[in-house]
Amino acid sequence: MTIPDTSILTGLVERVFKIQDVTSGDPGKGLIARYRGQLLSEDTEAAYDQLASALKPHRILPYFRSEPGGGHVILLVPQPPAPRPLRISTNIILFVLTVFSVMLAGAEPSRPFPADTWGQLQVILETILTGKILTGWPFALSLLSILLAHEFGHYLMSRYHKTAATLPYFIPFPLSPLGTMGAAILMRETPKNKRILFDIGVAGPLAGIVVAIPVLFIGLRMSALGTIQSTPGFSLEGNSLLYLFAKYLVFGKLLPAPATTHGLSLGLYWLRYFFTGHPIPFGGTDVFIHPVAFAGWAGLLVTALNLLPVGTLDGGHLVYGLFGEKAAKAYPFALGAMLVLGIFWSGWWLWALILVWLGRVHAQPLDQITPLDLPRRVLALVTLVLFVLVFSPVPFVVF
Repeated sequence: MTIPDTSILTGLVERVFKIQDVTSGDPGKGLIARYRGQLLSEDTEAAYDQLASALKPHRILPYFRSEPGGGHVILLVPQPPAPRPLRISTNIILFVLTVFSVMLAGAEPSRPFPADTWGQLQVILETILTGKILTGWPFALSLLSILLAHEFGHYLMSRYHKTAATLPYFIPFPLSPLGTMGAAILMRETPKNKRILFDIGVAGPLAGIVVAIPVLFIGLRMSALGTIQSTPGFSLEGNSLLYLFAKYLVFGKLLPAPATTHGLSLGLYWLRYFFTGHPIPFGGTDVFIHPVAFAGWAGLLVTALNLLPVGTLDGGHLVYGLFGEKAAKAYPFALGAMLVLGIFWSGWWLWALILVWLGRVHAQPLDQITPLDLPRRVLALVTLVLFVLVFSPVPFVVF
């Protein structure tokens, strides 16, 4: 690639930027030039588009960055090659395996599960060979509809903004309550600005919850109330505010309804149970949810986990769009919360490890200066409220 003379590049930059100083770089090391100064227009998105369009024939890409004192920086770098087309065979194979795994998770077993692992594997094999696995289709259809809506929310928004992304990679996880660890798409290009990064990030949870809520209500209508018995190995699904409200609308009471509040007022009892899952309400009443309702509940949980406000999770994109680099301050609080909540559900300790692995790093758009506009800021706040409504402090209460 032939790099134009610096004076030519400077002339293009001066159309949108008041230059204070210029530093030449080494294109072989990924930097052509660095400009410090101030953008001429408050419409920073239009300024970026104008400069990017002018530099495109030279195969140069601009980066917009802010400085602590309020100044701006423009970095010019060689334009990376366009992403190569990917085979979708891997996506298809993983999806087929996930359908099989989720159907197995939702199927009625051929006989009750024994306590030993080898016996459980035998029951699973019998469930497959006898065709009982086909009874898992209502759960599989419900859960995969939610996950597909979530992932294609990301994918279609990426396509809308002309940002290359992969099709969803589903993750089969046999021998688990859901039969899957969800799915993910990978962005293959850097989003242009915070607005596009926000749109791609928020589209998944919103699309998923639009499907999850009706699935949950349909499933609850197919469910029945029963008495909670002390059965070893049995578990109750945890509560979020939205799940509690849904059960109240369908059954007219807060569930699980305890047989006794152990001397506490009903409000204090529920406050303790909501955040700790204890005491387990043996002898009380709860909804024994239909597999479709369980899929809807899982959709709420998946939405909450994706909206955790850290790293490259959907919630991380959201808070980065709102607060920029200050969003990294949420990391130690989120990590600390996971460690504390892990006392009552050990799965949060695994999520703490995931947060350590993700670290404080957020996806960095090409233009970090352009802020979210007012409609997106309002939508961001609405989505944060949604996170509070679907978050379950104790996702599973295990006897």
